Amino acid sequence: MAGRPTEKAEVSSMNKTILLSLFAALWLLPSAQAAKPNFVIVFCDDLGYADIGPFGAKGKATPHLDRMAKEGMRLTDFYSTCPVCTPSRASLLTGCYPRRVNMHEDEKNLCVLFPAARKGLNPSETTVAEILKTQGYATMCIGKWHLGDHPDFMPTNQGFDHYFGIPYSNDMNRKQVPLPLVRDLQAIEDSVQRDTTITTRYTEEAVKFIKANKAKPFFLYLPHTAVHLPLVPAAKFKGTSQDGLYGDWVQEVDWSMGEIFKALKDAGVDDNTLVLFTSDNGSARERQGSNLPLRGRKGRTDEGGMRVPCVVRWPGNIPAGTHSGALTNTLDLLPTLAHLAGGAAPDRVIDGKNIWPILSGKSKAHPREAFYYYQMDQLQAVRSGDWKLFVPMASKKRNWGKPEGKTELQLYNLAKDIGESTNVAADHPEVVQQLLAHAETARRDLGDVGRPGKGQRKAGWVETPSPRLLAK
Repeated sequence: MAGRPTEKAEVSSMNKTILLSLFAALWLLPSAQAAKPNFVIVFCDDLGYADIGPFGAKGKATPHLDRMAKEGMRLTDFYSTCPVCTPSRASLLTGCYPRRVNMHEDEKNLCVLFPAARKGLNPSETTVAEILKTQGYATMCIGKWHLGDHPDFMPTNQGFDHYFGIPYSNDMNRKQVPLPLVRDLQAIEDSVQRDTTITTRYTEEAVKFIKANKAKPFFLYLPHTAVHLPLVPAAKFKGTSQDGLYGDWVQEVDWSMGEIFKALKDAGVDDNTLVLFTSDNGSARERQGSNLPLRGRKGRTDEGGMRVPCVVRWPGNIPAGTHSGALTNTLDLLPTLAHLAGGAAPDRVIDGKNIWPILSGKSKAHPREAFYYYQMDQLQAVRSGDWKLFVPMASKKRNWGKPEGKTELQLYNLAKDIGESTNVAADHPEVVQQLLAHAETARRDLGDVGRPGKGQRKAGWVETPSPRLLAK
């Protein structure tokens, strides 16, 4: 009998320890488990690696993005999956390489979709917006879509409740199909190619969306028209930078970010919102600081074409003032947001990884063994760890975007040579063979020139084009 109080005390102590352990485990989870986190993805067009302050911009000021980096994390080895527009957008939304969803080129084998396209992102694919909708999220796309202008392919048929923006790039103004401003599926203006208010209008729509949905979880996808040619910064931003109209427009994008952060604070949801800022590919300008210290530019599989600036902020969940050199990219957004929202990845093969362990500061490891650099239907390079290898071409007739070199095999250690200046293939034959093996894996799965991949799926197709036009 004398031992019973001690036994009770031990059981009580054990229960207390278990409860404390459970509490600690819950404490380590994202703070918004009770209320699902909101997501804002800002996807610029042709913004280079060094075009914003957190990545060394010169001649332009980006105070809001600077503050975002101080309060969040910079991903220094973050990639788009292609150095041009349409394929990179398909990857962000589906978590798949462009070739997997057959969005690596258009119906005429050109690198991006054009107005009145018969091809588009297949509605049977599962987008991140569709996954979040199943978790009760309000969803909206504001800006440049570029995944097909037929109603079957537009945002409102791909998981978004609403859409406001232009269906393709702002240089695609055609006589038969002007550059329309579209709300949901209806063209509301005939041509906005030279509209210097476009960034302001996108921002106003974004602020309205945040205010209207502050009481429930929301997903805002904001693919800016900026800073694609033609350059059309608002009048009040012209002449404000030391980098011409380009720098002026970058500064307007930074202003837009400030307005979004203000709206989040005013709505009382700033602490429960993950905001990610990045670009669809590198800048079209190789010099003037935009892609430096990277080699190359938009349209090429050099680092300057596909490595892009990325800043992520979520107060209290993403450690402030940090950076990660893990090999991450736009493929990872779908599985990561799905995880944080309590949803599941699609019931099909995707290529993205859940990078929440990296964003939360709990892991520094690369989330993938290899990353593939494709341009159109050509596999051009492979990265594994710090090593990048430009591989032998499947067809020398289709070499658009590959850098010139004295030898076909070019190996670079990106940790030591971020500018890809010294080919060390001859010094590391074992690394070359390892990366060639990865390339062969990609060719079997995703394909290469004249070689279909076993893992490719069909794009969306329609018999008759139906672009967004003003009602006559």
